[in-house]
Order: sequence, then C-alpha cells, then structure tokens
Amino acid sequence: MANFSFDIVSEINLAEINNVFDQVRREISTRYDFKNSISAVNWLDDKKSGFTIITEDELKLDSILDIIRKKLATRNISQKILDLSKDKIVANFKITYNIPFIKGLDQAKTKQLNQLIKSNYPKIKTVINGETLKVSDSSKDNLQKVITLLRSSNLDFDIQFINFR
Repeated sequence: MANFSFDIVSEINLAEINNVFDQVRREISTRYDFKNSISAVNWLDDKKSGFTIITEDELKLDSILDIIRKKLATRNISQKILDLSKDKIVANFKITYNIPFIKGLDQAKTKQLNQLIKSNYPKIKTVINGETLKVSDSSKDNLQKVITLLRSSNLDFDIQFINFR
C-alpha cells in the first residue's frame, strides 16, 4: 500500500518580495500625494527581513501600507507575513515604522497545526521536523481534505504545502 505525504512550511519567496519592494518604491516616487515629502520604503536590514517605512504623517503611512498590501496581493503573497505589531517611532517630524516579516513555523505554530489536523482527521499521521510539519496517509483524498481544512481555517500565519509524494 502506497503512503502519500506532504510538508507544511511557512516560507517567504524573496524574489517576489523584492519585486513588491521595487513596485512600492516606484509607486511612491510617482504618486502625486507623495510629492515633496520624505516618504520612502527601505529594507529593514541587509538580510531583507522586513520593510522600514519613513514618512511625515499617519495618513501617508496608511497609504504606503495600503500600497504594500495591494502589491503583495497582486503577487499572490499573503499579508500575514507582515508583522504589524511593532510600535511606530515618531521623532523629528517623521514617522519610522519597522515591519519585519513573519517566517518559519515555531513549535507553538506546529503544535497548533498538528492539533487542528488531529481533531478533524485522527487517523492521519503527522510528524514535526523542526520548522516543518510532515503529514502522511495512505489516501490522497484524505491529504487533500487536510489541505482544504488548513486553507479554510483562519490562521494567524501564512503556510505553504510542499513535497507532495
């Protein structure tokens, strides 16, 4: 009897994020409401682990966040990768907002996924391997049901399904 499996991960496609970054910067430079302002979007650090938004007021900050969300949506990237829980830094008549990316499944997230799968499909086997959760069963239909369940559940983080076997 064949045993089918897939892995659940939380990764970020850095090439797509780089495209989003370039598109946001281009739109800020061409929009009329950002003319003669200090509004800019930069990388959080050298590892490209997030965005830093620098602007003059809350209205422009909300506009830039809206642009980022739209560009992520056009590239089919979930907005759940943005950690908007950080505080804004207000100094010298400008606002700096650091937005790191949420990536990787920690132990609490993998346990939450495991518990969700086990509560609905107790016969399906799950194994936690670091930042991945391996789901296996003898039926592809059951695995597709698990994927449908996880996509329909309202999780606080983004997940991807890889290594279908």
